[in-house]
Amino acid sequence: MARDVVPICVTVAMIGVSYGVTATAAGFPAWQVLALAVVVLGASSELLFVGLVAVGAAPLVAAAAGLLVNVRNSAYGMAVGPLLRPGPQRLFGAHLVNDETAALATAQPTPSAGRRVFWVCGVGIAIAWPLGAIVGAQLGQVVPDPWTWGLDAVFPAVIAALVLPALCDRPTLVAALTGGLVALLTVPHVPHGLAPVLALAGLAAARLVRASR
Repeated sequence: MARDVVPICVTVAMIGVSYGVTATAAGFPAWQVLALAVVVLGASSELLFVGLVAVGAAPLVAAAAGLLVNVRNSAYGMAVGPLLRPGPQRLFGAHLVNDETAALATAQPTPSAGRRVFWVCGVGIAIAWPLGAIVGAQLGQVVPDPWTWGLDAVFPAVIAALVLPALCDRPTLVAALTGGLVALLTVPHVPHGLAPVLALAGLAAARLVRASR
């Protein structure tokens, strides 16, 4: 378990550094960078929010785009929810639902193992992301272009590594291909942040494949 969780938390911290640098360059003070990292705890939505504000978008529009991106967590919640006990534990666990915790937890052979991995990975990310963000905020004054570090490619690379083994399952492969195609076709025609939400249509395609089997 630690073999999977530790590299992910380290990677999340590295992306957090990049986020902190970018947010500082966009004019966000360090306390706002840290507050977003703790309260939102969503790398893609925060990076989108900061990026849109940096190019002149209204904060409300940027926030709406970030919320749309995080709609995917609803699907993750449905997958992870059965692993968590009802009550306060599930309520707190909802804050820790993200790409990494959902992928690792649902990949475990038993519900109890999935529950343990979810909490270890979730708490690890809840610490690593804000920590990386505040470090990045401090570095933001001296690093003019965070993308020169190549940190923007680390996060999607980790997600791809987690997803690739699951593509052996036909419905999952259909969902990934359908969602990717929908996102690719709609990106030029819809507001920023909406294409990943529309890509959730891949879940419907996977359901049809399962039903046909």
